[in-house]
Amino acid sequence: MGEDSAEVRAQVRDVERHVNNSATTSTTSIGIGDVTEHPDAPIVEAEDGNLPPSRSLIPHASGVRWKWIPYPVRRFSGAVVNWTRGPPDARNFKIDPLLPQVQHFPIVMLAKVLPQRKHRIWLFMFWVAMWIVTFALVMRQGFLVSEIPGWGTPVKISCGSTYWSGDNGCGLDGNLCRPFVDGGFAFKCPASCESYKVLNPHAVGNQEVVYEPLVIGGLSAGSADGNAIYRGDSYICGSAIHAGVISNTGGGCGVVRLIGTQRNFNSSSRHGIKSLGFDSYFPLSFTFEDAECATQDMKWPLLAVSVIFSSLISLFVTSPAAFFFSIFPGLYWTVGLATDPPNYATVPALVSREVGNFVPAMFTAWVMYDKMGVRRALRGLSAQIEKTILWLGACWVGAQTNHTFDFIPIQRLTPHDLEQQPGARAALAIIVIVLFVIITSQIWFFRQEARLIRYLKFYVLIGVGLVICVLLPGLNLRIHHYILGLLLLPGTSMQTRPSLLYQGLLIGFFINGIARWGWDPLLQTSLALRGDAQLGSPLPTIATPVINQGQNVSNITFGWGSPPGPEYDGISILVNDVERFRTYFEDNEFDNSPNFTWTRQEGVAENEYFRFAWMQGSESEDYTKAGTWNTNKEWVDIVGLNLSFISV
Repeated sequence: MGEDSAEVRAQVRDVERHVNNSATTSTTSIGIGDVTEHPDAPIVEAEDGNLPPSRSLIPHASGVRWKWIPYPVRRFSGAVVNWTRGPPDARNFKIDPLLPQVQHFPIVMLAKVLPQRKHRIWLFMFWVAMWIVTFALVMRQGFLVSEIPGWGTPVKISCGSTYWSGDNGCGLDGNLCRPFVDGGFAFKCPASCESYKVLNPHAVGNQEVVYEPLVIGGLSAGSADGNAIYRGDSYICGSAIHAGVISNTGGGCGVVRLIGTQRNFNSSSRHGIKSLGFDSYFPLSFTFEDAECATQDMKWPLLAVSVIFSSLISLFVTSPAAFFFSIFPGLYWTVGLATDPPNYATVPALVSREVGNFVPAMFTAWVMYDKMGVRRALRGLSAQIEKTILWLGACWVGAQTNHTFDFIPIQRLTPHDLEQQPGARAALAIIVIVLFVIITSQIWFFRQEARLIRYLKFYVLIGVGLVICVLLPGLNLRIHHYILGLLLLPGTSMQTRPSLLYQGLLIGFFINGIARWGWDPLLQTSLALRGDAQLGSPLPTIATPVINQGQNVSNITFGWGSPPGPEYDGISILVNDVERFRTYFEDNEFDNSPNFTWTRQEGVAENEYFRFAWMQGSESEDYTKAGTWNTNKEWVDIVGLNLSFISV
């Protein structure tokens, strides 16, 4: 017993030294004197034969430190922390190819044909050079267009080009957009203009158009052929598709001609576009001339070229660096020059813009490859077909978001757009659920690799940063395509099939965002986000108008109340969406009855629509919805005058 006690005392002294070095002490009495006991020290017997107290009754230093936290919470949090550390037998995931002989065939065949590494490098460089040359030659075909006799070479315009400027840009009586008649030009439209839509409510008489192509008019009622007539603020390319002059898939060219004031624009559905009707007159209208013109947008052929070249690189190249740094610029230039280019006036201007964005994009690509998990996901991967389908295929899907995700009813991830776009909230809810499922599965994979805690710390920092951005006064958080890709990409840094799919998709998002929109800021002002949307400004209060009906002419007189503040120094009035009157209050210093009189000439048999807005300086604020002076010369009040408003 004495020898046993001496041995026990020696063990206790060792424990004391260990505890003192780690600065965690817990003093208990175990019948052999006051000693400092380590939680893992052996249970010993006291010299007097009494049993030591139960281990569960000994207060540990950690328990004393967090004593103020309820025990169930401490126990649960400890279990969570232990779980996040991962299993003791952590492993790095590696993809075992399905049908390995099939997937290894491109590698084996290339090694047999070109056994020396330097020859394979030369072949790789030759293949990339052929990709560039082929892309350039096919793209050149898209610039070739025949001259149209009497009109010259067609001018390239964008999908949103119009004759009539928005935001009241044509000025009083539309004088800044003249001539209204005997004008025109030969034009060339890109492909896929059917999907170009109005993103904020746009007034057309007493109607609104939003999230639809702005095409007003078409063929005469009951007519199957003939010249279609469109209101001057219609999209030219969308109208050309509606009229059958060009196709949506290939674009095309034609001739548009101004024909001045027209009346009663008919609504119709043709070639995938439903036009809007307008039952009054407008001072500027256009139609399309018959013209022989041969040209085609090479978007889809260029996409096919890049898909073929990139797919063969993916199948035969095993080096992660060679694969990634050939695919990334290839997709970037395909998007920026062909499939989703920004609006541009000339090709040199487009190339200049894309080069300016490409240099920082390539630096970011290196960061993504070396620091954000791309190298880890691709290193040692020999499943060539799975890599091509999952990673490269998803990357192409992400890079073509203007086509692949166009069905999702969310144009911009902002509170304003989510509020006004039908179906946006439901779509966002579905996206959040899908993301939750994906994130949950990725958490499980990271735990299996014992890397979860490090990534949780990273995303906690990201979350704190985003919260700070949301709380900054006067600024709005805007999650762009490229920001979404950068935020989520580290969560794919492992070699699993789902991670390959997610990683390719996110890199495609990044490429599309930079090539199409550039490096838009994470924080934007409300004015920058607004675009042509409503300002939320006060609306004029209009008194019941006075109508005078004469034998040959009739008129209607409007009056208005005082402006809501000294910053408003005038009023603007639109008739049929054209500004016909504006006045400044200081000009009426000697006139105590500010009003506006509109005269309807004999022979006018259409409704006329009036809208009103306060002005600050020369800029008009939000306009009211339209009040109608109908064909019976009766006034139909403005609906929701004090509650709703729409842009010009």
